[in-house]
Amino acid sequence: MKQITIEIPDGKEAKWVNGVLTLVDEKPKDITERIKTFHDAYCELGNEHPFVKSYEQYVNTASGEETDVIAYLKLRIIAAALNEGWEPKFEKGEYRYFPWFYLCTKEQHDELDDEKKMRCVLRSGHNTYSYFGFVFCNGDYGASHSNASFGSRLAFRTHKLAEYAGKQFTEEWADFMFK
Repeated sequence: MKQITIEIPDGKEAKWVNGVLTLVDEKPKDITERIKTFHDAYCELGNEHPFVKSYEQYVNTASGEETDVIAYLKLRIIAAALNEGWEPKFEKGEYRYFPWFYLCTKEQHDELDDEKKMRCVLRSGHNTYSYFGFVFCNGDYGASHSNASFGSRLAFRTHKLAEYAGKQFTEEWADFMFK
């Protein structure tokens, strides 16, 4: 076998693609640099991942009225991709993190700066409840109180990933929680 030495430019890596040695872009090491959209997460897991297969099967048979279910399937893919193989075990001593959302009144929302308004997924009034979803959410008297009590499999291995997922994928979270 012959051996050659080539210089590889920064940001590239040599890979065999269909039998041809090709210089391809290196993937950024930080997962939050690689996963910016649902499509990125989908591609990161690949077509053979069980969550991707479930998503494809459901979307291909859905009637179009299941926005919340489709959003949940998307969030499973996003969480799995961002967690890079880590899965919650739900055992003593394990830390899991979740995005945190606040409910606010229209008046409170109107007082927010543009950046904070971008992070809002719903404005609400008196007596808004969501039990046994991915969180326990209880809004009474101006929607000024909320609790996170019942965890789910949409957990993240670090606080940073949970915060990133909550901010980066607000549309998916809003569709899951409120549609």
